Amino acid sequence: MKNRELVTAFKKASASSGPTNDCVEVAHTADGGRAVRDSKDRDGGTQFHAPAAWAAFVGGVKAGAFEA
Repeated sequence: MKNRELVTAFKKASASSGPTNDCVEVAHTADGGRAVRDSKDRDGGTQFHAPAAWAAFVGGVKAGAFEA
């Protein structure tokens, strides 16, 4: 990953409501990738994903690849 500079604030998914509020937050990086962190443990670390990896993940989600 070449650039880990965040260019947007972290945003939590709108579907993360409820009593436990378990979710991740995502921010855009300068190279077009994404940064991901746990909304309950914001200081626990951040994962950085290159643009192609993020696009593959989103494509898999949309295709239902992660459904049980």
